[in-house]
Amino acid sequence: MSSPSNTVAQIAGLLHPKLSQSVHREECTQCFDSQDSLEGIDVCLHCFNGGCLGAERHHARDHSRKTGHRFALNVRRKLKPSTRRAGDEEPPAKMTKLAIAEEREEDMYEHETAVRDWDVDALVPGATDEPAVRALVDAVMAAMSSGKQSEVQAWEEEIVACEHTLTLQQQPTAPIAESGLAHCQKCDLKENLWLCLACGSLGCGRKQIGGLDGNGHALAHYNETRHPVAVKLGTITPEGGADIYCYACDESRTDPELPFHLAHFGISVGTQRKTAKSMTELQIEQNMSLEFSFALTDDSGRPFEPLSGPGRTGLANLGNSCYIASVMQALLALPAFRARYLAAAPTHWAACTVPRPAECVDCQMHKLADGLLSGRYAVPHAGEGGGEGVWQRGLRPATFKALIGRGHAEFATMRQQDAEEFLAHLLTVLRRDAHRTSLPDATRVFAFALEQRLQCRTCMGVRYKNDVQDAFSVPVPAREKGKDEDGKTVYEEVRIEECVALACGTEELAYRCPRCSTDVQASKQMRFATTPDVLVVHAKKFQLVNWVPTKLLIPLAFPEDDVLALDAFVGIGLQEGETELPDDAPGPQVDVDALQQLEAMGFPTVRCQRALLATGDAGAEAAMEWLFAHMDDPDIDAPIQAPGAQAPEPSAEQVELLAAMGFTPTQARKALRETAGNAERAVEWLFSHPDDTGEDTAAPPSSAKEKELPGSRTLPARFRLKAFVSHKGPSVHSGHYVAHVRDGEDWVFFNDEKVVRADAESVRALKGLAYLYFFERI
Repeated sequence: MSSPSNTVAQIAGLLHPKLSQSVHREECTQCFDSQDSLEGIDVCLHCFNGGCLGAERHHARDHSRKTGHRFALNVRRKLKPSTRRAGDEEPPAKMTKLAIAEEREEDMYEHETAVRDWDVDALVPGATDEPAVRALVDAVMAAMSSGKQSEVQAWEEEIVACEHTLTLQQQPTAPIAESGLAHCQKCDLKENLWLCLACGSLGCGRKQIGGLDGNGHALAHYNETRHPVAVKLGTITPEGGADIYCYACDESRTDPELPFHLAHFGISVGTQRKTAKSMTELQIEQNMSLEFSFALTDDSGRPFEPLSGPGRTGLANLGNSCYIASVMQALLALPAFRARYLAAAPTHWAACTVPRPAECVDCQMHKLADGLLSGRYAVPHAGEGGGEGVWQRGLRPATFKALIGRGHAEFATMRQQDAEEFLAHLLTVLRRDAHRTSLPDATRVFAFALEQRLQCRTCMGVRYKNDVQDAFSVPVPAREKGKDEDGKTVYEEVRIEECVALACGTEELAYRCPRCSTDVQASKQMRFATTPDVLVVHAKKFQLVNWVPTKLLIPLAFPEDDVLALDAFVGIGLQEGETELPDDAPGPQVDVDALQQLEAMGFPTVRCQRALLATGDAGAEAAMEWLFAHMDDPDIDAPIQAPGAQAPEPSAEQVELLAAMGFTPTQARKALRETAGNAERAVEWLFSHPDDTGEDTAAPPSSAKEKELPGSRTLPARFRLKAFVSHKGPSVHSGHYVAHVRDGEDWVFFNDEKVVRADAESVRALKGLAYLYFFERI
């Protein structure tokens, strides 16, 4: 055993955390026990992992035993006694952007720290009296915590310069007097003002979120002059920051030469002070205000009953993270996910070999499942005066969000996202991790196959194609009923069965038949080749308004028992007497009418073809939605590989990347050839073809291929609604998401950290206007 002096010397020799390192000093990386608990948490002084000291889990001790990391810093946080007089309390202002903190942690809390030696499982007395150890402890406590580090990075949008800001040409003009910046040059508005950086014209912006008025005169100026770049007055800082907008790109941008460009008009950035909210802050403010737009009372004004306990734990909103909270509450209500991640949590934590739990997808899924389902954290939090409040504090899924969103252009940010797109991304991440670890894959409950039947109207030949899906998107017809008292359009109620029938209906299209060798009319129909254990239905209630997808408030009607029957929509494959069309049609075969519609909108032909192929040739509207979501794909303009053509040989680097995920080089090469070298799509192809070894063998008979499809062919195919995710706001990329989950015959309403029992009337109303539905097979 080392002497006390040798122990202190060893601690003093440890390295301080680097700026790039995550310091997990707020909560355990494997559960939600935090620095606020009685024992606090231990921060490993070797790798800065956070571990709890609870009697049941004791993740700090397990971390030390697994890694051999001997020393840790115990951190406990306590709320400081309030210095305000009774009756003077005012709640702190809600944080609207993490970088602009209005109350510092050190002003609200005090920390107690001590160094622990895990070799003897005891604190090291007097260790912090040594200056070098004290400096190490101070460095750990001063380092940006992991949660705050990930949130700060995510809040900052990846706004960059563009060719228009970098090559801005300014016209000769005299300095602008202060009086010239008082109001819009074409109206009397004195706020939401944008200065053209080319000529100095001052115009009001478009009407903005949050009720900020605007008549669009800055945009009108661009349409008249084609001067593309403008800066929002009131957002200019002495450091040269500001809201810059490029009308030519229709995007927020940065201007590296902003001080120089403003000096052209006699404006010095050094004298400027930020007085107006930026576009990002306005968006965040709107989303936070919408957090409360879902009523927590019944029709008579009585508040719903707050709930707590197992399966009734809320998630705190990190700013724009309600899309994550709603999807995770719905997922972890499903038996397959509960069995996979709650029951297995203790054994996973004990056996996991990933050195850093914060970087292990399985660890974070188990952590979230334990946090939401165990009931350990579902208690009303103590207020500043020590009394208990009505609502839970809510778990902060910061580590989970940072890990799942890592490397993704959208989900790594704090911008509001589409819940359906997040679900698809999460399932892909979980499948990759399941393949890496060879552990059970809970996402299999969603997988099913859609059968596409195409028939030439001339030769009557048919072609069947099966596409593996995780969600079923259904169109919702918009039938106007009239206007409400505010002048907004009111739509007729549509039955969910009608939407399914429309998705599975027959449509006519132009088609180049490989047998007829000419353009013909063909019919196309969609059916279920198999049905899943859990059916996710995505209600498409959008229409394009000025090229922007706008949400329509079309109510859906459900059967009284919430049971959806799919028997009438199940396909049975190639029938006796049908003749299959040959597979040697040259080039991509898509709906000619839909292709022409997209081309008429200005999209390049190759993008139109790619979008129609990616959406199963489901029409121009579906292809357009796909195009808007994939504009930045690196291969969006790449030539489409014709069937039967020899695909280029993938690079060794790409093969190694997929092989590192656990696939064989042969499988990796085939997947890359099948997806024209796109690594991300190759991974999806591999998960969709789990039994494909990659060897070039003869195609198996159709019966063998059918057996490989995920899902079930068992009838009856009846499903009961288990959960639904609702959205309020004009677009899925703004507003607020909430979730309802069935608990027996009752419904539990999750609005971030607020968890209540919902009454039948509110469930009926929100169910009809929901966005995602989760149905369980009966």
